Amino acid sequence: MNPRFIWRREALKFAALTLCARPFAALAQAVPAAPAAPPAPIRLALIESMSGPFANTGEAVFRNLLWAVERVNARGGVKLPGVPGGARPLQLDRYDSKGQNEEALSALRAAMDDGARVVLQGNSSATAAALIDAIDKNNERDPSRRVIFLNYAAVDPVLTNERCSFWHFRFDAHADMRVAALMDAVKDDTSLKRVYLIGQDYSFGQAVLRESRRQLGARRPDVEIVGDELHPMGKVKDFAPYATKIIASGAQAVVTGNWGNDLTLLVKAAREAGFNGTFYTFYGNALGAPAAIGDAGIGRVIAVADWLPNVQTAQSEAFYRAFHARFPKPADDYVHMRLQLMIEALVQAIERAGSADAVPVARALEQADVTLYGQRGRMRAADHQFQQQLVVGVMDRQGTPGVQFDVEGSGYGFRVVKTIGPERAELPTSCKMKRP
Repeated sequence: MNPRFIWRREALKFAALTLCARPFAALAQAVPAAPAAPPAPIRLALIESMSGPFANTGEAVFRNLLWAVERVNARGGVKLPGVPGGARPLQLDRYDSKGQNEEALSALRAAMDDGARVVLQGNSSATAAALIDAIDKNNERDPSRRVIFLNYAAVDPVLTNERCSFWHFRFDAHADMRVAALMDAVKDDTSLKRVYLIGQDYSFGQAVLRESRRQLGARRPDVEIVGDELHPMGKVKDFAPYATKIIASGAQAVVTGNWGNDLTLLVKAAREAGFNGTFYTFYGNALGAPAAIGDAGIGRVIAVADWLPNVQTAQSEAFYRAFHARFPKPADDYVHMRLQLMIEALVQAIERAGSADAVPVARALEQADVTLYGQRGRMRAADHQFQQQLVVGVMDRQGTPGVQFDVEGSGYGFRVVKTIGPERAELPTSCKMKRP
C-alpha cells in the first residue's frame, strides 16, 4: 500500500477522534461534580433492657438520650477539624441486653462491629461491671477498636473505687453519696426509731444496705434496724409477704434502693397492706411509684436525685417544659438532667480533643465541666466520678406549695426539701487508676 495513503488515512482518523472528543469534554465540564459524601456520624451504642421486666426503664433512658442527641444535631453536630462541613452528627443506636449480662456482652461485640466507640449503659451495676471488664480487655488487646463507657445510673461504689477504669465514666452519684443525702433527711426526723432495710440481691442493692447500716450507726445510733433483707432482682411478682414482714416488725420507715418494677410493686404492696410509714428511696419519684402509692405517700415517700422537676428556678422549669414539648405523653414523663449533662460532656470532650478517638476523648472527659439550664457538673479525674449537687424531695399532691409539676400524670410530685451542694455530696475515693 502507498505509504502516503496510509499516512493520510491515519491523519483523518485522528482528526475524527478529536472532533468526537470535544463534545464529550464540553459535556463533562457542564456536569457539576458529585456532592461530597456527608460526614460519618459518631455512633453511640445504648446497651439496656429493652424487653423483659425492666423494659420500661430502658425505653425511658432511650427517650432521654434521643432528646440529648437531637439537641446536639440541631445545632450542627460535633465540631471537628478537617470534617466536611466542620461537624459530625451523633447517631444513637440501641441494643437489647434483655436484662442479662451475657446478652449485654454480646451487644457490646455487635456495637463495636457496627462501628460504635462510645457505649452507654446504667440500669444495672452488675452489667456495668461486666462491661467494664470486657472493655478493659478489648482496649488492651485491640487498640484500633478502643471504646469508652459512659455510665448514667450504675451506682455501685466499687465502680469508681476498687474497680475504677480509665475507660469508664460515671455521671450519677454513687450509692454511698445517695445514702448520705438520704441520711440528712433521716437525721432531721427525730421521731424515727425503727427502720426496715430491703433491697435487690445484687451488687448495687447489697451496697445500699451495707452503707445504710453504716451511716445509720454513725449518724443515728438511736435508730433500731428491725429488718434487713435482700430479694431476687426482677423476679418477685407479689411483694405482699415482704409487706407483711415490714408491718410485723413495727418499722416506721423503709430504706430501699429498689428501682423499676421492684420498687413499684414493693410500695404498692405496702400500701395495700396498710403500711403507714415513710419510704426513703433512691428512685421513688418515677416509673409508676407515685401513682402506685397514692395519697398514702404524701409526706411519706422521700427520694434523692441529682435534679427534680420542682427545683425552684426559672431555668429548671424551662428545661422540664422543653422535655415535655418533645415527649408530651404522661407515660413518657421520665427526664433526668444528668443524662443531658453526660451527652454535653461527651461533645465537649470530643471537640476539645479535636478527635473522636478513644484515648484523646477520655483524657478530655477527665476535665469535663458542663452547665445546662443552670445545672453544673464536673468530672473528677482521679476516679471518673461526676460531681454535682443532689436534692432530696418529699412526695405531695400537685398544686401544693413547691409542687408545680406532678410525675407521669399521677397528680403527685416531689417538693424539694434539701439541696446538697457538690462540695458536700463529694466523697473520697480509693481508686488507683491505670492510664494508657
